[in-house]
Formats: sequence, C-alpha cells, structure tokens
Amino acid sequence: MVKIFNHYVSKLVSALLLIEIFTLIFSLYGAHDILVAYGYPVRPMDKTFFASASGFALTTVFSMAAFGLYHLEGKPTATMTALRLAPSAALGFGMAAVLLQLLPDMYFDLRVLAIAAIGAAVTILTLRTVIFRTFELSVLESRLIFVGEGALAKECSNLAEDKGLSKKYNIVGFVPLRMEECLVSSSAILPADESLFSIAKKHSVREIVVSTQNQRGGGFPLHDLLECKLNGIKVTGAAAFIEREARQIRIDSLYPSWLIYGDGFKQDTLRNVCKRTFDLTVSLLIFGLSLPVMLLTALCISLEDQGPIIYRQERVGKNGRNFFVLKFRSMRSDAEQSGTPQWAATNDARTTRVGRIIRKLRIDELPQIINVLKGEMSFVGPRPERPYFVQQLNEKIPYYNVRHTIKPGITGFAQVRYQYGSSVKDAIQKLQYDLYYVKNHSLFLDLLILVETLQVVLFAKGSR
Repeated sequence: MVKIFNHYVSKLVSALLLIEIFTLIFSLYGAHDILVAYGYPVRPMDKTFFASASGFALTTVFSMAAFGLYHLEGKPTATMTALRLAPSAALGFGMAAVLLQLLPDMYFDLRVLAIAAIGAAVTILTLRTVIFRTFELSVLESRLIFVGEGALAKECSNLAEDKGLSKKYNIVGFVPLRMEECLVSSSAILPADESLFSIAKKHSVREIVVSTQNQRGGGFPLHDLLECKLNGIKVTGAAAFIEREARQIRIDSLYPSWLIYGDGFKQDTLRNVCKRTFDLTVSLLIFGLSLPVMLLTALCISLEDQGPIIYRQERVGKNGRNFFVLKFRSMRSDAEQSGTPQWAATNDARTTRVGRIIRKLRIDELPQIINVLKGEMSFVGPRPERPYFVQQLNEKIPYYNVRHTIKPGITGFAQVRYQYGSSVKDAIQKLQYDLYYVKNHSLFLDLLILVETLQVVLFAKGSR
C-alpha cells in the first residue's frame, strides 16, 4: 500500500493508473501517425495536441474507474476485464469528443480519437493480463510475522490471506504469547527457542504485526520488537494494519488518547473551505445534469398514487444538530403508520413500484442536493441517521458520535464499501468505515468516493 493524502491505495492500482494514463496519451500520438502513414487526411499536430491527449486520457481513466476497473476485488479475469473495458472505452471516447469540441482551440479529429480509443483498449487489456499474472508470482509476496495467536491475530491474518491482487502476503507464522486463547493453526506457531529477529532474518520478513490486545507483562517481547525495528524490519500495530488493509478504524482500538495525540481527525479552515467549494461545484453540476430525470421522477411518483412527491425525514447532522433530509418518496405514504421508525429491509413491501426503481438507481437521493446547498450536508460524508436510531446506537456502540464531528453526506466511504445496513452489526461495520473517513478525509478521498459512487449506481450495488 502507498499513502496518498492520508488515504491508502494499493501499489498495483497506483501502477496501473500511471501506466494506463501514459498508454492513453501515447495512443493518440500513435493513431495520428498511423493515419498519416496510410495517407488519410488528418489535422496536423499542433501545440494543443499533448493537452488534448491528456484530456482524452483523463476522461477515459475516469470512465474506467466508474466501471470499477480500479476496484480490484478477487482475481479479475481477462473476460471480466474486457466486459468492463469495452463500455468504459466507449464512454471515455464520447466524453473526450464532447470535451475537446467544447474547449476552444483544442486539437480534435474524430478518426484519430476513435482509433486511439480502440488501440488503447486492446493495449490496456493485454498489459493488465500480463501484470495480473506477474502479481501472482510468489517472489512478489511480502513476508509477515504476527505477534499473538488470539482473535485479533486471526482477524489480521485473514486480511493478509485475502486472495485479491491488491494484497499479497506470505505469513511466516505466529509468535505465541500464552496470554490468550490460541485461535490460529497450531502448525503456524513459531518455535520459542529462537529470537524473533533470528526468525525474521532467516525468512526474509519485511514486517511484524503486533496483533494482541494484551501488550503488558513479562511475556510481551518488547526488546525483541525493538531489535527488529532497529535492524530495518517494519513493526506495525494491529489497528494500523487493519486501517491500511481494510480501510477501517476498529472501534475497540479507538481510545481518547489516540484521538488526541494520533494523526488525523483534523478540522482546519483550509480543509473546510476546499470541502465547501467541492460540495457547491459538484452539487450544482449534478443538479443541472439530473434536472430532467428529477422532473420525470416527480411526475411518475405523482401519477402512481397521488401522494406527496418529496419526503422529509428528520436526521442527525454535524455536532448532533437535527435537520430534515429531502428525498423522493419511494414508500407508501403509510409506511410507518405505527409511529415507530423501522430499518429498511431487502425487498421491503412498503416500497412502491416507482420507489423500487429509483432506490435501485439511487435517484431518490437527488433532492438532498438542496440540503447540500443549504449547508446542512456535504456531498461526501457519513450518511445521516434518524434520531431514534442514533440514540439506540450511541448506547450500544462506543464512539458512535465521532461520525457527527463532520457534516453528513449524500454518499460516503461506508456507502461505497459496505452494503445497505439494517442492524446494529451492520452499523458497527459502517461506523468503522466512517471513522476511517473522519480520520483521513481529504479532497482526494472525496473524489475517489465520488467515482466509486458512479460504479455503485451503474451496477446497482447495495440498494434496497
């Protein structure tokens, strides 16, 4: 993993992004030279050619990201890659064509652009096939040792054993502390007759993860860990390892002293100004683009059952202040006639026919742009919850209120990483993603979440 503006990005994704941007830029040069070589009349290159090629590359990369080509879960096959690459290349070509025509004095030749899009798609598919197979080689694996053998060690090792291409680790073994129940395989326990540094050096270990809650007492190998650290072996705490690999902040590792003295959880004027500018720009742009869809949605809701079009629901915002969130009504008018708030369920019987469609496509969320423009919400942030549920969750989940230190959002890190929540267990998982966002939020992370939101909408992930 590499850390970019406080957000962890896999080395593979970073490498792919750089390689494919260069591939897309040079594909435009190659397409121009091919047409010239075969005698086709094309516009000569000028001083705007590189800027146009860069615009083509960025729009195509944005399109690829929206189709999930940089969200590498599991082991993507060549067929799976091709099925997403084809429409993303077509969309990137279309956006680049519109963009280059709208911008004054930019280089634009439709034939050059079309050949570049086809050539780049074929090249990227070939490169990805080679790169993915290369990353499967064991020589690229990073060797790990875990200190501990209990529940936390098992959880960390499960993350390290993830079969996805973005995580590649070889677990050498576990150092037993005899202070907790052993929940890992006995065959993976390391011998006690060798020092930790000797074992790490013998197995070319690059990192040691301290994965035990109990770090006090004579059984904890403090001096061994210091020896490893001073000899260039990385020593990482379990909380930091989980934050890096799962992009979550564990609630059982969140202590007041960590909040006060640790990195992150920063709220400064510059960040707030940048975020507000981002909110206004994105909200106005999406409002303008989606206005016809919103008008059609309003008409369909009105025709279906003559009920109200907009649904106002009280939610908890920044610093615990309540506000009314605006949504297109997707349920019957009497959905909560009992007066008691209910979690939304899969295939909820209260949902109308129009409601099922707009919830699947997330169209029901669009009126919340008004909440953003009013300053009650951000475009990206933790999803606002109802006061009834917030009160319950505050009592059951430690530090749940930390998510209320920033404005709630229309979309958020938990929304693109976790399915729709309908229980306390789901709320805990989503909170751990929200805490990661609160700790590490930046304009860069907001942009990534916005792109991942497009992927969620395109593939209707997590809707109910």
